[in-house]
Amino acid sequence: MTRKMSRNDIRKRRHDRVRKKVFGTPERPRLNVYRSLSHVYAQIIDDTTGRTLVSASTLDKSIRDKFESFGNVEAAKAVGTLIAERAKAQGITTVVFDRGGYVYHGRVAGLAEAAREAGLDF
Repeated sequence: MTRKMSRNDIRKRRHDRVRKKVFGTPERPRLNVYRSLSHVYAQIIDDTTGRTLVSASTLDKSIRDKFESFGNVEAAKAVGTLIAERAKAQGITTVVFDRGGYVYHGRVAGLAEAAREAGLDF
């Protein structure tokens, strides 16, 4: 008897399928997005060495002080702006976007658009 797959299991399967094609290099690292019910996380990763170069989330003090709720589009936009600023400070201007198996909508799209407006190219 097979069990029904949860929404998260389906997302993980979709993410694995996308990760076969999306790969971060030192010249163009991968911008990874993860969202939970209450927070949004973003990392810029060099997959050749397996190192996280830059990270930002709604748990950062600069974002925590501005918002009351963190699981919304406004907080995701703030994370996108923050990760773009930190990436530019590290000399990273172009990335490849990894939406983590999530639909490009809502918080994921808000983070991506804010990162683009702040200067990241993808």
